[in-house]
Amino acid sequence: MIKLCVLGTGGMANAHAREFKKIKGVKIVACCDIRKEAADKFAETHGIPGVYTDLKEMLEKEKPDAVTNVTIDAAHYPTSMEIIRRKINILCEKPLATNAGDAWKMVAAAKKARVINMVNFSYRASSALQKASELVRKGAIGDLRHVEASYLQSWLASAGWGVWHEKPGLLWRLSTKAGSKGDLGDIGVHIFDFMTFVCGDINKIDCKLKTFDKGLGTDTINGMKLDANDSFCALVEFKNGAMGTIHSSRWATGHANSLRLRVFGTKGAICIDLDKSWGEFEVCIGKKDINGFKWKTVKTPKTPNIYQRFVKSIRTGKNDLPDFATAAKVQEYLDSCFKSDSSGKTIRI
Repeated sequence: MIKLCVLGTGGMANAHAREFKKIKGVKIVACCDIRKEAADKFAETHGIPGVYTDLKEMLEKEKPDAVTNVTIDAAHYPTSMEIIRRKINILCEKPLATNAGDAWKMVAAAKKARVINMVNFSYRASSALQKASELVRKGAIGDLRHVEASYLQSWLASAGWGVWHEKPGLLWRLSTKAGSKGDLGDIGVHIFDFMTFVCGDINKIDCKLKTFDKGLGTDTINGMKLDANDSFCALVEFKNGAMGTIHSSRWATGHANSLRLRVFGTKGAICIDLDKSWGEFEVCIGKKDINGFKWKTVKTPKTPNIYQRFVKSIRTGKNDLPDFATAAKVQEYLDSCFKSDSSGKTIRI
């Protein structure tokens, strides 16, 4: 039996609890949140016996085999380091840290402690993405030349998610004072992982960030200045020589949560669009289809999600991906985007 604790009991923690409860041989023994009322409610909802407001106390009393860290971004580093120090396996929410320096310290600590360490880049649950990455690595579309990646949301332009300035869960994402890294840190982290999982590492980034007027006649609500970026566009160069564009926005009218990746190589091309399917993608490979501008749909079998792969890693002792090192690289890309925007220069990774 794998004894698991949940750290942080906000909205995303519910998804973690639901998925881990589906896995045979895993028992959620406790949860922890600095907000006692939230922790109590979470425990009642998911039938969790132990409730704590102090991480150290929970780890000392429960002695878990693993912890899933679903705290706010700014808390990932200190809480994860405490868990790793005790040689406990850990799954952490993204982004791994708020800067690359802390992220690489977490990598080093996890390696030294020899614990299973993974990060919840949730879109890797797409079997289409998994298969596309495999095909590209095997050379199915030849040498990469050009890449387009985008992640579009519209909660600043639409009330489909609720009125953003009336929802704390959305409002804090607009303020650096509240710990937000803006659109780049919130969903840019996903599209960078999405893209590099298929196309490989990046060595140069030229990025522009933008914060727009929200149309409320003020840039401050509840003491929080709405200064976090709302959109970003970046030009990147990959280590394999390909170039690419990557962009994201919260102002993308008509898009609830849209991720798309198009990769063009010397022998073909691949297009993944999660709005269409998580299990299918399109390819244009072979002279007949390339010369005829024809695309074919590839259907893929379902692949294990991050929770299942984390548990398997614990049982086998073999760390699956994405691990902390994967997330630290993504954090370097995010840091480089901020540096590029502030300096107006291309940043070499």
